[in-house]
Amino acid sequence: MYDVITIGDAMITLNPSHKGPLRFSSSFERSAGGAEYNFAIGSARLGLSTGWISRLGNDEFGKYIRNFARGEGVDITGVELLDQYSTSLNFKEIRENGEGSTFYYRFPSPTEALTERTLDERLLRNTRVLHISGVFAALDPAKNIPLLKRAITIAKDHGALISFDPNIRLKLWSEEEARKGILELLPYVDLILTGLEEAELLIGTKETSEIIEIFKRYGISMVAIKKGSEGAIGYDGRTVLHAPARVPDKVVDTVGAGDGFDVGFVFGILQGWGLKRTLEFANTIGSMVVSVNGDNEGLPELDEVLIQLGEKEFVER
Repeated sequence: MYDVITIGDAMITLNPSHKGPLRFSSSFERSAGGAEYNFAIGSARLGLSTGWISRLGNDEFGKYIRNFARGEGVDITGVELLDQYSTSLNFKEIRENGEGSTFYYRFPSPTEALTERTLDERLLRNTRVLHISGVFAALDPAKNIPLLKRAITIAKDHGALISFDPNIRLKLWSEEEARKGILELLPYVDLILTGLEEAELLIGTKETSEIIEIFKRYGISMVAIKKGSEGAIGYDGRTVLHAPARVPDKVVDTVGAGDGFDVGFVFGILQGWGLKRTLEFANTIGSMVVSVNGDNEGLPELDEVLIQLGEKEFVER
């Protein structure tokens, strides 16, 4: 039995050696990234039994992504390398304040070959949580939204909780397409992990009480609203609670912070923690991610989070 399974693509991320406009960057460091991929890496680092379903090009980049995930403890039974595709790429631009932009080279995506027919249902029948993201939906809405519905149905029929991050990327689809596609998925979701701006795009309000009420009408029982430096608001079916952000000493790179929050929140749910502790844990991971360059390089192991929370003493080795 897996603790979590996630479905989505992964890319080679090329990080500039220097901050500033990408056109002035002449050297890059290679890493691997992607929303669902980051979630899988982060979950495995916390000690969760984690599986990932995807497709990659049968090339050196695809092998690197697959091997990196396997080395982090992610089960890659659901990952295949395909000869007819090249592994996707993205280039990051990072500004002095840690914020950045991403430039994608991901079409045709190897995940085109991941269909309802090729979906490994055995994995989905054996997980406590299925985590999905709007990024995968956006790559090919006509194919991937029905595929996600099928995956959700299988997982829910076998007792899984469905966790969803809208993760709206307007470089991949328009606001109208994102709204239509994501609202189509919401009735299947148990836990939504959304940014405040994403929620406003989806349902037209920034008022947290209204956001929670509208999500409840879709049948969603748990809500986390990520507000960056202002922390996060959570709803667990009974209580609405605000947890302030844990402010890092220095913001280096904001990419992956939301994925880290998702990892922490789902981890807390699986541990049976209350809402306050779950939000604090998730916020702490988000703050740790922004302190490190890269998509998933800052995702911590469990002991590291507990040290940050003051619940475990650091021992120098």
